[in-house]
Amino acid sequence: MDDSLAQSIDPHSSASDSASEATRRKRQRWIWILVGLGAFAVISIVALVLLATLVVPNVLKHHAFTVTKRVERDIFYLDAALEEFAANNGGKFPDSIQVLVTPDANGERYFDAVRVPRDPWGREYIYEPPGPGGPRPIVKSYGKDGRPGGKGDDADVDSLSIRGDP
Repeated sequence: MDDSLAQSIDPHSSASDSASEATRRKRQRWIWILVGLGAFAVISIVALVLLATLVVPNVLKHHAFTVTKRVERDIFYLDAALEEFAANNGGKFPDSIQVLVTPDANGERYFDAVRVPRDPWGREYIYEPPGPGGPRPIVKSYGKDGRPGGKGDDADVDSLSIRGDP
């Protein structure tokens, strides 16, 4: 049937058909937009989860490595300050590690800090002056758990292992 003939029979039919067709197309367009946004959201979430599973373990591993290196560095410098103290005091090591941060008569410190540093877990480093048969003092940290022994973050770090002494 010809459009002009359809309009002459029912002049409102083509107008209502084109209006409903426009509404239907508009709805379809919005449905596809919403489906696309939903798909984008799902893909984004999956990508973030995959990224997190790859990145987070590496970040944690790097953090543990950094913490261990900080403990080793602190102990290395405290041990060096103890050696300097002994060299200036006839081979005698101090009874307390606090002596390293206490200014001497000239205002100098053996360890350049106002106080002895704490390990990354907030505990004081343990100092054991040399005993009978022990030629050198030991500076150590018991690790994250604060107890002797352990593995990983809980492992002990001491000046003997850093120096490679038995």
